Amino acid sequence: MNPTQEWLEQYRRIREKTRSPVDLNTYFEQPQIAGRQLAVLDIGPCSLPSGRLLVRDPLVTLGLRREQPYLLAARAGDYPTELCVVCPDERDCARYAAVRLRFSRQPAVAFYEALTGQEDLSEAGEECYFGFAVDAGLGCICDAAVHPLFCDWCDSWDREHPGGNLYRDYFAALFAESYRLHPEYQRQEGDWLNWQLPGTAYHLPLFQSGFGDGVYPVYWGFDAAGQVCQLVVQFIDIQLAYGEEQEE
Repeated sequence: MNPTQEWLEQYRRIREKTRSPVDLNTYFEQPQIAGRQLAVLDIGPCSLPSGRLLVRDPLVTLGLRREQPYLLAARAGDYPTELCVVCPDERDCARYAAVRLRFSRQPAVAFYEALTGQEDLSEAGEECYFGFAVDAGLGCICDAAVHPLFCDWCDSWDREHPGGNLYRDYFAALFAESYRLHPEYQRQEGDWLNWQLPGTAYHLPLFQSGFGDGVYPVYWGFDAAGQVCQLVVQFIDIQLAYGEEQEE
């Protein structure tokens, strides 16, 4: 669904309100923030046959056909999926603070929220974001061309497993296998999965959502020429979440 001209004009007026207050490059370039050690994991490819993207909860909203991709698009291709990990300590397990796709080697000089064109922009504010909802503790990056195939697969799985639970009866074993093969920065139940949609060559990375359920922003990174060079899903504002611990 295309945005209205009124929406586009309103967006031009409030665009700066959708700019990330955090330099998300630091999540993937600095060894620590707010006294917490960070690590970066490459969890394998994300398939973007069209370059148009959705970031959704794979167990709750990604299977809905009405879900719309973001307005902007990246260059089609397969891109490594990077996780920024807040390393575990004696008080907590590893937490995934952000997920990044890089579409070029050009550095991002600014990050603006990824929008679908259907948001109520009157709600935009300096300390607010639109984001996407997580209700099952997971996020997923999916190409718009892969999305209907995923919906078809979900419908087929539901028909073949009446009364079944998609996570418990299908994904749980795959996440556990991901942990067995790649235990670093995962719990035994598994915290990430580079899943290949059955019957296709397309990879959809799935990952735990930082502190669990909530609403999380997604940002496009723009290079100095104004071109899209990154997509970053932010689950944790590291300074905000851990800065008080450092002060203590």
